[in-house]
Amino acid sequence: MSHQKTSHLNPAGDLADGGEQAELHDPLASSFPMSPEGRLLFLIAIAFSTFQLLTAAHLWDMASQIVRAVHVGFLCLLGLPLVAAVRNEPKALRAVFWALGILGMAVAFYQWWEYKALIFRAGSPLLTDTVVGVVALVVLFVATWRIMGPALPIIAGLFLAYCLFGQHLPSPFVTRGYDFSQVIDHMAFGTEGIYGIPTYVSSSYIFLFILFGSFLERAGMIKLFTDVALGLVGGAKGGAAKVAVFSSGLMGTISGSGVANVVTTGQFTIPLMKRFGYRAEFAGGVEATASMGGQIMPPVMGAVAFIMAETLDVAYAEVVTAALIPAVLYFASVFWMVHLEAGKRNLLGLTKDELPSAWRALKTGWYLILPLAVLVWLLFAGYTPLYAGTIGLALTALLILGAPLAMRMPGLAIRIVFWIAIGVSAAAFFEYGILPIVVALAVLVAACAVFKGGRETLIAVRDALADGAKTALPVGIACAIVGIIVGTMTLTGVANTFGQFIVSVGDTSLFLSLVLTMITCLILGMGIPTIPNYIITSSIAGPALLALGVPLIVSHMFVFYFGILADLTPPVALACFAAAPIAKAPGLRISFEAIKVALAGFVIPFMAVYTPALMLQDGGPLAAEIGYILAVVYIVFKACLAIGLWGAAAIGYLIKPMPWWQRLMAAAAAFTLIAALPLTDEIGFALAAAVIGAHLLLGGRKDEGSGAKTASKPVDSRPDRRPGRSPAE
Repeated sequence: MSHQKTSHLNPAGDLADGGEQAELHDPLASSFPMSPEGRLLFLIAIAFSTFQLLTAAHLWDMASQIVRAVHVGFLCLLGLPLVAAVRNEPKALRAVFWALGILGMAVAFYQWWEYKALIFRAGSPLLTDTVVGVVALVVLFVATWRIMGPALPIIAGLFLAYCLFGQHLPSPFVTRGYDFSQVIDHMAFGTEGIYGIPTYVSSSYIFLFILFGSFLERAGMIKLFTDVALGLVGGAKGGAAKVAVFSSGLMGTISGSGVANVVTTGQFTIPLMKRFGYRAEFAGGVEATASMGGQIMPPVMGAVAFIMAETLDVAYAEVVTAALIPAVLYFASVFWMVHLEAGKRNLLGLTKDELPSAWRALKTGWYLILPLAVLVWLLFAGYTPLYAGTIGLALTALLILGAPLAMRMPGLAIRIVFWIAIGVSAAAFFEYGILPIVVALAVLVAACAVFKGGRETLIAVRDALADGAKTALPVGIACAIVGIIVGTMTLTGVANTFGQFIVSVGDTSLFLSLVLTMITCLILGMGIPTIPNYIITSSIAGPALLALGVPLIVSHMFVFYFGILADLTPPVALACFAAAPIAKAPGLRISFEAIKVALAGFVIPFMAVYTPALMLQDGGPLAAEIGYILAVVYIVFKACLAIGLWGAAAIGYLIKPMPWWQRLMAAAAAFTLIAALPLTDEIGFALAAAVIGAHLLLGGRKDEGSGAKTASKPVDSRPDRRPGRSPAE
């Protein structure tokens, strides 16, 4: 954490240059306004985070339905006025959004007050219930439009209209017709509509993990990741781009928001890549691709992993296990692409004296890794995400608050004893629950309040609470409104119609069914974020792919991957347009470069469907033929070879420039290795051997590089938010 004086009006976590550029793509990118209204919104954000922490830690027990309702109420109360204030809209308009936000919270209090009565009259709502339900839906639609843009509310509105007027449509889409009050009751009350599983996951796991990431970022995790990445790969050929891939992958382990990663790590990595000779559009494409890959990097995975585990009713560790090899392959492929581009253009890395020491960075900030390590261990040990997230967040808070105290202690022995005491209080959670941690936190807060460095740490913690709530707004509001789409499917059964179509296509060709599902994901993803895209498409296509013999978790991962890649594909390509102002290059050109870099992301899901061993799942003809372990080894080797050949074909370089005929052969070899048809593997391996042999023996075109490109020493634009030495030193 930083010991520099900070203000909640300009949180330390914001990058100085990134705010204005990020606002082009995210109305909530800037900090809270410097006004009385901004201070009030800041307090509401802290109250929001406090409520979520109290309910997650069971310090305030209430029914899940009430927690979900209050969660959505806070989203409206904070989100609507905040967007208006950040945009500096006229006072009259801001007053309207304050009124709508208060109405949204009033709906939550109505659900709280009438909780038991609503249960008894479920299915037979009163007129008052219907009015409150309409208010809830109207406020939610307005809030989503303001925070997320028009695409998602329009899609949700079409589904809602289908519930109300579907009886007038032709077969097979005709419905039996539903009363207006029945539709409102289904959507605005109970757990089938806006308070369904997505909102449950948002109000428990997702919010907690967003706070976890916010606290770690405040503690200096971004700088630690960047220093480690620079130290490990910054000196390699094309090291600037490899730093971007490495640091974005590390950031994904705590963030999971692709666009947020672009505007966070991209502020440093994109200018660094440009200084070292990479084309502006390629630099933007690399950062966008690597940042979007953060959503498939365990343990957070863009919060979709929690929803997937809840939807499939499987352990969270199973979802993470299935994602592990594809995530590693994805980042390895991006790493390979930038390596080839660097070789083609003869781009060198930073010199040794310009590089930070990865070991020194770890030695200084090792304690920041502890909460993440504990979190991963708890998740794989079988604990629930809520339990693991609570422990991880508590441990992070103990470390942040304990660090300034440890630095004031006179000797190493005393500091070691102090940290052992902190560790014991954290471990006591397993035996005595949350109370020992609450007591320890209270003692640390009181101790920090009496000296300057401690008070600045408390300010950083306070700001992290507010920033976490603000960061949760788009995710939470998307989870709430997508409940309308899921609710439409449960009420009308429309998902079966589309599913039957996919199954009928799959009877002829599984590949065509997969392509149809991929196109659906990419089209939906043009206008809506990954989480609602996954929920909608998995609800429709997941059961259909299962009926075609695709393992359930693989079918859901297939949908999830293409929902992510939609943010890289034109014409929308949100992550690429977020990188555009930083790279100073057109968003569409960045998008085309990103697709080239992310080719593996398009390939891996198809390979996993035909050989589930790629996601460490049983099944598939290959596993039945040669055994599970050998199937995993074989498919990983084949995927690596295919990715390597795709990269060489796309970039036009392997160990030297490739002529056109070698690029065609490499592309053909990669395609045949991916295709799951008789003899395609054998043909693919033969073509691969031929093209590699020809490349080594015959040589390529004259080297395009005009000498190693170097640059002046890059300016360190990374934010420094942590002390210069370890608290245990």
